[in-house]
Amino acid sequence: MLACTCVVGGFAAASAGAQTAIYGEFTAGKIPAANTEWMYGPTVGLYHDNGLGLVAYGYDVRGSFLRRGDTNGSDSNESLTTFEGGLRFAVTPHVLPVKPYVEALGGYGGLTAGQGTVRTSASHFTYQFLGGVDFTFFPRLDWRVVEFSYGGLSGLGSSYDPKTLSTGLVFRLP
Repeated sequence: MLACTCVVGGFAAASAGAQTAIYGEFTAGKIPAANTEWMYGPTVGLYHDNGLGLVAYGYDVRGSFLRRGDTNGSDSNESLTTFEGGLRFAVTPHVLPVKPYVEALGGYGGLTAGQGTVRTSASHFTYQFLGGVDFTFFPRLDWRVVEFSYGGLSGLGSSYDPKTLSTGLVFRLP
C-alpha cells in the first residue's frame, strides 16, 4: 500500500508542473550546397513539458514548410518540408521570464534544392538538433525570441545539412 501511495504521489507531483503549448514561428533556412538560396516559411508545432523543479523534460512535434520561389527567372523553386518529433529539455528559472531549451528531433523530410545538374529532389529520414529561448510577456503567451537548428537528411550526404533560424509566438494552454 505504501509503495502504491508513493508512486501515485510521485506522479501527481510530476504532473503538477506539466505544461502543453502550441506555437507558430517564422523560419529562415539555408542548405550549404551549390546554387541554393535562403528559404522562408512557417514552422508550427506542439510541445508538452513535465516540470521537475528547475528542469523540465518532454516532447515536441512540429512541421516546417520552407520555400523559395522563382525570383530571378531561373526556375529554382527550392523547398524544405519536415515533420519531426522528439525529446525536449528546458530550464525554467521561475524568477526570470525566460526559458532556454534544447531538443533532439527526428522524422521525415523532403528537399528540392539547387539548379541544373546539381538539382536534388528527395525525401528521407531527417533529424534536427536545436536550441532557443522563450520570453514570457503575458501569463500564457511567450515570444520565441530565437531558435537555431542544425539538421540533416540521411542519404543525401553532408552537403545537405540544413540550418534554420526562427522566431515566433508560443501559447501555453491552460
